Amino acid sequence: QVQLVESGGGLVLAGDSLRLSCTASGFTFKNYGMGWFRQVPGKEREFVSGISRLGINIYYADSVKGRFTISRDNAKNTVYLQMNSLTPEDTAVYYCARRSGVMAVRALSEVDYWGQGTQVTVSS
Repeated sequence: QVQLVESGGGLVLAGDSLRLSCTASGFTFKNYGMGWFRQVPGKEREFVSGISRLGINIYYADSVKGRFTISRDNAKNTVYLQMNSLTPEDTAVYYCARRSGVMAVRALSEVDYWGQGTQVTVSS
């Protein structure tokens, strides 16, 4: 079955960096677009970044553009999110997402599988 397992979350100080990883199994990873979303309690899950199956098309939310970098290693079935210059506003549970197709995921409606989430807390 499809599994997406995130790792790399934690507690950091404002200005620090973190790298999230999402390792996939149960499907042919290179054939699917992937992405990252985040959610804070009481708010809707929001798009962070998406990457197409070969990494050619990449998208970011305006709030993270210039600070976050998404990448993927199809040989390792893994998608990454490098997060730099973190702020307390980046505090959330971060979810890995698979799109039902080859393009980069950019919206909740395009996701067919989710990871379990990893907590990122940025302290000031």
